[in-house]
Order: sequence, then structure tokens, then C-alpha cells
Amino acid sequence: MFDWRPVYDIEQETERLKIRSRESEKRLLESEKRLKLLQESNDRIARFEQELFSSSNQTSSTDDSLPT
Repeated sequence: MFDWRPVYDIEQETERLKIRSRESEKRLLESEKRLKLLQESNDRIARFEQELFSSSNQTSSTDDSLPT
């Protein structure tokens, strides 16, 4: 135990924590980016559905007005 240096151990642990922190930040940014893309996709789908259903409602209302 004469070679044991607490400062060295602390420095090593600090470096490991820094690396983990950077990796966590990177994963967080990637997750936020994926979440933003997902939200944009959901918004596009919602607009598409709104246009689809509003145009189909107009068509069905015209069909209802036709005499049989």
C-alpha cells in the first residue's frame, strides 16, 4: 500500500465522471433531436388528416344534397 496515491485515484475517477457526463449530454441532445423530429412528423400527419377529413366531409355533404 506504499504506492497508493489518493490524488491519482481521485483524478482517475474525475476523468471517468467527465467522460460519462459528456456521453450523457450527447445522448440527451440526440434524444431531444429525435423528439423534435417525432413532433414534426406528428404535426405533418395531423395536418394531412385534417385536410383529408375536411375534404371527405365536403364530398359527403355534396353527396347528401344530390336527389335520389
